Amino acid sequence: MLGIYTREHFRHFMRITYLLLAVFPLALIGCSTTHRSSAKRVPETVLVTYHVKPGKEAEFQAVLSRAWEVYRREHFVFAEPHIVVQDTEDGSKPRFVEVFTWVSRSIPGHAPESVKTIWKQEESLCEKRSEHNGIEPGEVELLVPRRK
Repeated sequence: MLGIYTREHFRHFMRITYLLLAVFPLALIGCSTTHRSSAKRVPETVLVTYHVKPGKEAEFQAVLSRAWEVYRREHFVFAEPHIVVQDTEDGSKPRFVEVFTWVSRSIPGHAPESVKTIWKQEESLCEKRSEHNGIEPGEVELLVPRRK
């Protein structure tokens, strides 16, 4: 009777061991995949400065509007905040500043051709000024005023 109990016990032990060896690596892969994909979904708020060529303001505004339509249609950005302001620099040279939030900080680095085409159009309407590139993007922190 002792020999049968030992064999059954050993078989049960081996089944559990095989199961653990099969399931444990899958669990690790699942956890690491979830972690990587969730990191890609971290939003990124950006402030982009555009040094627009004089006389190209209306054309630039139209391209900027098209870009925003594509971003929204493809769910690349949050609807708010979206702020675009215009001023002048170096006398009377037009400058636009845009603030918005990408749904994921990975989107600009993995933009589809439709977006890259629009970015090329934007670049063609902008110019380098002093030490500044024609388009200067940067990550910013969005602050919301406290209510009193």
